[in-house]
Amino acid sequence: MPGNKVSRPCHHCKSRSASAPADTSKIHYEKFWLYRHCSSVQQRDRQAQKAGQLFSGLLAMNVVFLGSAFISSMIFNHVAITLGDVWILMSILKVLCLFWIIYYLLGTSQQPHAVLYRDSHAGAIWIRGSVLLFGSCSILLKVFQIGYSTVLIHCKSKVDIVFPSIGIVFICTQAYFLWHHSKDCIQVQHNFTRCGLMLTIATNLLLWLLAVTNDNLHMEIESQLREVERRFAGKAPFSLPHLCNETALCTCPDTTICKVFQKGYILLYPFNTEYCLVCCSVLYVMWKNVGRRISHHHVPHTKPKFKLQGVVFGPLLGATAVIIGICVFMMYQIQVTSLAPSRQVFVMYYSYYIVLLPLMSVGAVIGTVIHALEKKELDTLKNPTRSLDVILLMGAALGQIGMCYFSIVALVASDPRGLLNSLILSYSVLLIFQNITQNIFIIDGLHRQRFTLPGKEEDNKEEQNCEDQRRMSVLELGQELRKASLSYIHSYSHLSWKRRVLREISFFLVLCNIILWVMPTFGAHPVFENGLERSFYGYSTWFVIVNFGLPLGVFYRMHSVGGLLEVYVTA
Repeated sequence: MPGNKVSRPCHHCKSRSASAPADTSKIHYEKFWLYRHCSSVQQRDRQAQKAGQLFSGLLAMNVVFLGSAFISSMIFNHVAITLGDVWILMSILKVLCLFWIIYYLLGTSQQPHAVLYRDSHAGAIWIRGSVLLFGSCSILLKVFQIGYSTVLIHCKSKVDIVFPSIGIVFICTQAYFLWHHSKDCIQVQHNFTRCGLMLTIATNLLLWLLAVTNDNLHMEIESQLREVERRFAGKAPFSLPHLCNETALCTCPDTTICKVFQKGYILLYPFNTEYCLVCCSVLYVMWKNVGRRISHHHVPHTKPKFKLQGVVFGPLLGATAVIIGICVFMMYQIQVTSLAPSRQVFVMYYSYYIVLLPLMSVGAVIGTVIHALEKKELDTLKNPTRSLDVILLMGAALGQIGMCYFSIVALVASDPRGLLNSLILSYSVLLIFQNITQNIFIIDGLHRQRFTLPGKEEDNKEEQNCEDQRRMSVLELGQELRKASLSYIHSYSHLSWKRRVLREISFFLVLCNIILWVMPTFGAHPVFENGLERSFYGYSTWFVIVNFGLPLGVFYRMHSVGGLLEVYVTA
């Protein structure tokens, strides 16, 4: 009996001890295998995504380097590499991009489960509207270019007509593609789609570079010809490069149609550079969204709408700044295009900026302080569109900031005591400060979570706890509703002034950036036409600086408008 009693527990202990470790090891092994299997799948997917991005990035880098080499060779050795050779290369790239876009529209996007997710932050209405606006202006530019080349067919080649025609087809197809598919998170043919997007980005970058260099040459010829006219009129006592013989070979005849084509081409030229940069930004977001899976809680249930309710002083002050800016711009253009522009027009132009820039800086600082007082949580979710907006704001601001520092060095080293020199020096310092404060305000606003009224959260809680509320007495229910109403009124009155001030500041800055975008876009370039920095750095050097910084400055103003509208709407 004792032996049996001892043996039974030992038997049960052995069986229990034998089974328990076996089950435990089996469970741990299954968990470890499942975790290893899932992690390996995720790791392979992540590695494939990085490999595809790396390969497509290398493709774009090689295309950009090849095109840059062609454009640089055309500038420095226009005998071996002509503008026609560059246009042939760009036409080949455009045709390749057109083939890929058509394949994406008719093939890739039509496959089952191709577009399961759409990025709600990508392709905002203002940026798609910019694509249509600048695209339409670029098409008009190509039409004027074709008409101008047709009138001067005796001294122009057929490439001057064929290249703009291909450009019209490319602009129309790309604008349609970006309008309808800028939000796509494509889930099929990842690598081919990435390569097609990067090829299109590289083509737009090269078109922007070609437009900037052509605009550079055009402005140089126009400025030197103006100085030649002043010289013959007795207004300029110094000698100039002999450029008349080269440009007079293919000049516009004294006909109305030719003058219209010429003026239209000059007027619409800046829109082409803006169109290329906007398309690059939209295409880059699409490239980042290839293969991206968006969870449901990342998708906003309600989209904020643009409303003018509750804002008075911002639109009023902004409209005043726009009207005064238009008057200053028209007077500046009339004076500068004359044979003997006075220095007073430059004093007027820079005085307008010196008054406006501090107001914009103060508004941006107040908005940043209000953001800090709100103590709202930052939106830390992954958002390629917002990341690109931040990069573009910081990068595009470097154009204006760089030109300002070059102007400061030139003025301090020469003579900053004159009236015009003092104004330009103040303008440069204020512009740097305004760009920095505005960037901080916009970036801080883009990273803030969207504002929701407290009443919506109360409604959600009431829907979830409706059963509990039915069981409450009438007295308890009335007390709870009274507390909720008081808390809502207190929260709304506490936050309304901050919301209102943010909207006023955002709208004011939107209008100010619009007028500061219009003035340099349509030909107001006092940084070159005042002659102070040009005489310090030399003609060619200052032209390179201006034509690198000026397009970036124009793009910065336009992109700031989009960021400020986003801050206004989310407020």
